[in-house]
Amino acid sequence: MNKRAQLPLQTGDLIVGFMVWVILSSLLPYIKQDVSIPPDQLALVTAVPVILGSVLRVPLGYLANLLGARTVFLGSFVCLLFPVWFISEATTYEELIAGGVFLGIGGAIFSVGVTSLPKCYPRERHGFVNGVYGFGNMGTALTTWLAPLAAAAWDWRIAVKLYLVLLVAAIVVNLVLGDAREPRVKTPIVAQIKAVWRDGRLWFLSLFYFVTFGAFVALTVYLPNFLTSHYGLDGVTAGMCTSVFIVAAATVRVLGGWLADRRDCLKLLAGVFTALAAGAGVLALAPDLPVYLAGIYLISVACGIGNGVVFKLVPTYFMDQAGPVNGLVSMWGGLGGFFPPLVLSASMAAFGSNIPGLAAFGALALVCLGVAVCMRKRQSS
Repeated sequence: MNKRAQLPLQTGDLIVGFMVWVILSSLLPYIKQDVSIPPDQLALVTAVPVILGSVLRVPLGYLANLLGARTVFLGSFVCLLFPVWFISEATTYEELIAGGVFLGIGGAIFSVGVTSLPKCYPRERHGFVNGVYGFGNMGTALTTWLAPLAAAAWDWRIAVKLYLVLLVAAIVVNLVLGDAREPRVKTPIVAQIKAVWRDGRLWFLSLFYFVTFGAFVALTVYLPNFLTSHYGLDGVTAGMCTSVFIVAAATVRVLGGWLADRRDCLKLLAGVFTALAAGAGVLALAPDLPVYLAGIYLISVACGIGNGVVFKLVPTYFMDQAGPVNGLVSMWGGLGGFFPPLVLSASMAAFGSNIPGLAAFGALALVCLGVAVCMRKRQSS
């Protein structure tokens, strides 16, 4: 099997996984018309897929090294068939939450490709390759755009069932085109983690990805419901606005990886966190929709570049332990997407405003800016 075929194949796999991952948040405006969801549970329904989607990234990154990407992608897509069907038949919000937890498998597969693909390319191309693979984030845009259209045309339950067809197609394609002879790494996961546990760069990269990918995921799941409830947009229009956010981040991620192969990565990250802090300020100060969307899309571009740069640095610093390190860093990125919707909802409940929650995000971006600057100074000395 041609190793070069694995980049488009695994990017397609990530698109499918991410499409499934955000089913609930994309269809929530329609689901809540049919299923009674307490207002204080809305944020939890959209956030629960992020939990397993984050935690599973560590074992899936390890398994990608141990078993190969083909096996892990196949197993993941088979497992996703069950929660997708369960959600399509759900009649209570508890059932939505139970199914949503296991949708997280779709987000967890991210660590598979970033572990597998660098084996096929020289080190000087790892940033671009992982950037192209990260373009699979487009899957969330496709769902936020297409799922509401399907729900409006037919029914949200039928829209969910269509994902069963998509998953079966992905299983067949991976059976045919997946690389069954991928090199394996059989060092025990505990030994690999012990080798990097005390390396501060692991935790700094985790912090960076917690903010950049976390903001991407958080706004992906938060925007559809927020735009409909706060600005009065219909579900399809809110989905299209969210899709633009996702498309921009996914496209610019490729640029971020390309730049990381050619420029100072830490200097790029300093610019990213400056832009994120500025974007949070715009959101906090903007009452009208056009300015709010301008702030959202500034954050989108910054997240895309930041995500691309971080996964250039992972194989640069930790090539021999790429599986678990990719898993750990991407896990923290996923967890970064879990907390902001809850923080913003709590901010609205306690203060009647998103401003305190956005201020906290801006402050965290400035902390990351300081860390990136310090790392660059230490690296130059």
